[in-house]
Amino acid sequence: MTSRLARFLLLLAAVAVLLSANGSKFTPPFGPWKRLSRQPILTPLGSGFESAGVFNPAVVKDGGRFVMLYRAQDKSGTSRLGYATSRDGVHFTRRTQPVLVPEADYEKDGGVEDPRLVKIGSLWYLTYTGYNKRDAQLCLATSQDLIHWQRRGILLPAYKGKWNVKWTKSGAIVPRQIAGKWWMYYLGTKADDTDQMGLAWSTDLLHWTDALPQPVLARRPGQFDSRVVEPGPPPVITRDGIFLIYNGADEHLVYRTGWVLFDKNDPAKVRARSDTPIFQPQEEWEKIGQVPNVVFVEGLVRSGERWLLYYGGADKYVGIAKAEDQH
Repeated sequence: MTSRLARFLLLLAAVAVLLSANGSKFTPPFGPWKRLSRQPILTPLGSGFESAGVFNPAVVKDGGRFVMLYRAQDKSGTSRLGYATSRDGVHFTRRTQPVLVPEADYEKDGGVEDPRLVKIGSLWYLTYTGYNKRDAQLCLATSQDLIHWQRRGILLPAYKGKWNVKWTKSGAIVPRQIAGKWWMYYLGTKADDTDQMGLAWSTDLLHWTDALPQPVLARRPGQFDSRVVEPGPPPVITRDGIFLIYNGADEHLVYRTGWVLFDKNDPAKVRARSDTPIFQPQEEWEKIGQVPNVVFVEGLVRSGERWLLYYGGADKYVGIAKAEDQH
């Protein structure tokens, strides 16, 4: 009887390990998201560089203040990156001039779009989309103060990937090395025009190579991410793995928010993934704008016992939501 009991307990332990490995017991590090404001916290302003839209913000904590870089679009459709600061993470004061404007050939006319920010060592790394009204390509700039930026060029050129044979966008860099390499999740477009999530690696953060011959996180027909699977803010390293919020869109291009957990020792291995969205368009200004029915998350900050999520609404406004920390 003792031997049988021992074998039974070993079997239970093995099942528990298996369930843990495939993510069945995983829960996100935060509770439900709730809007901190029913109205946008940033709206278009004036007749200049941010007159048509302010949206898709990257937000980081720098010392005792929050810093936001956001996509600002003028009435001709050209995008620049605006800059704003806050003490409480909710009420932001804008800089009167953008901090990054289109200058390189790969940015001309269309502009610089959709920033993500991560700090590694003493440098801030800014991934953004360079768009010249023909091609959209994933680009990089670095800074020590979040205001003055040095361009580092195109990270993953359009049309030249292993499977991402069209545009590249949305680089979310893992903030620490794994197996001696840096890793980045990004958006690529397949030959069938579906946008899916890829994985790239680098030894110096400047030169990047596709890690896989296929997407690391594919679309799911019939679900909220059936058409687009696009990285959101840079991943968070948790005790369970690499936790990444992503933006999913269905066949009607309604954008909602999901999450995925990758293995902390293998950035290509999915351990868990949300079956349903954790955030979706609700307010009128999230449903009506330059692009309808969009909440697009690019900023995530842990502040005390809560998480703050920053998002673009309908490609025109900036919104904020919060969730209580669960770990």
